[in-house]
This record gives sequence, C-alpha cells and structure tokens, in this order.
Amino acid sequence: MWSTDSQFLRSQPSTHPLAASPSISNSIYSPDHGGVGNLRAWFSYEELAEATDGFSGSNLLGEGGFKCVYKGLLADGREVAVKQLKIGGSQGEHEFRAEVEIISRVHHRHLVSFVGYCISEHQRLHVYQYVLNNTLHYHLHCEGRPVMDWATRIKVSAGAARGLTYLHEDCHPRIIHRDIKSSNILLDDNFDAQVADFGLEKLAMDSNTHVTTRVMGTFGYMAPEYASSGKLTEKSDVFSFG
Repeated sequence: MWSTDSQFLRSQPSTHPLAASPSISNSIYSPDHGGVGNLRAWFSYEELAEATDGFSGSNLLGEGGFKCVYKGLLADGREVAVKQLKIGGSQGEHEFRAEVEIISRVHHRHLVSFVGYCISEHQRLHVYQYVLNNTLHYHLHCEGRPVMDWATRIKVSAGAARGLTYLHEDCHPRIIHRDIKSSNILLDDNFDAQVADFGLEKLAMDSNTHVTTRVMGTFGYMAPEYASSGKLTEKSDVFSFG
C-alpha cells in the first residue's frame, strides 16, 4: 500500500471516546465526531452492529479476501453498505488509514459514494451508500437473470469508463484502482455504473511507472506485466476493464 504519511490525516486531541486505546493512532479521530479531513460521519461500532442486525449473515452482501460487506439501515433511515475489514493489528490500521484518505477525496457520479467510517479496537469499517441493483457480475452471470441488452451493456461500460477516467486523470494525485472487475461495478436502478471497492487502490505520485513488491488484484483480470514484474500504471486498470 502507498504511504499514509500525509498532512491530510491531521493530528487530533485524544478526547475521542475510542482514542484511549493505545493500539490506535489518535490522528484518525475528530473529538466532535466530525470525521477526518472532509469525511462526513464517524460511526461507533455499536451503531453499525445495530444497523446490520449484529452483522447478520442474512445481511451479507459479499465477501472477499480482506473484507465482508453487509447491508445496513441507519437510525436516520438511510440504507448503507458496511464494509468490515478482516485484517487486524497494525497492518489493518495502516490500510484503513490509507483507504480513508483516498475515499475522502474522491467524488464522482460513477464512483460509489462514501458515507463514513468506524475504528474501534481491531475493528475497521467503512460505510457506503447502498446501491440498489447489485453488481454487473450478478446481471451477467447469475442463473435466472434476463440477458442484458446491448444498449444497457454499453451504458454500464461507458459509466465505468468515466469513473476510471476520473481516478486516472482528474484526481490529484492520480489513483490506480488495481482490482477492476465486474463484481466491483455496482448498478443503480437506472443501470448507471458506480465503480466500487477502493481497498486495493494505489496513488500514483508521479508520471513514472510505480513498482510494488505487493501485487494485489484478481487473477484473470490482472495485467500480465503487473503480475510478473509489479510495475503498476493506469494501463493495468485499462487491461482489467477490457
């Protein structure tokens, strides 16, 4: 993962109710629950447990190598998707902080909307707007689904491409997603695409090829030059998109 030593995660006093834990950096907290940087909301673990009915299996939306995602209903009536990271300890905190910093600066109609976050002991959670119409993978591959017509396929492809273009060209620094695949493209009720899951993204600090010793992504979608050499560029996402 890329470095999180940014002034964006500015230091906060230790008056936050969860900041007393010595295993958690105080810089992630805002004492008035206003969040970090321009994040809109901080949630307690208890709030999210209640919203998801105790992270019930009946609310499980999906599961990956590093996360489980649950549907939740907040006290104010908003439907959300709660992503619970599986990684614990210092590595989990590092990746959580990195992801929080990225998501807080990304806003586009074709990227899933971030609502807030929670950090408690070894628990790391993100809260996103719930997207009603499941994933592109679901509509293309699940049994019993009607065949998606070409006009809808083109609409979804164009929307996902616009989301990626924003990450690659309009974010500063640029963002490389690293895990573009059909299950990470969510669809709303109008079949507008929203690119999701920024758990593997990489900030491109300059125009040079970035080399990482930690190759991450999904086999079959991963660009061969990235898989073999660790050289990461926007073209890696373009290969996955194709």
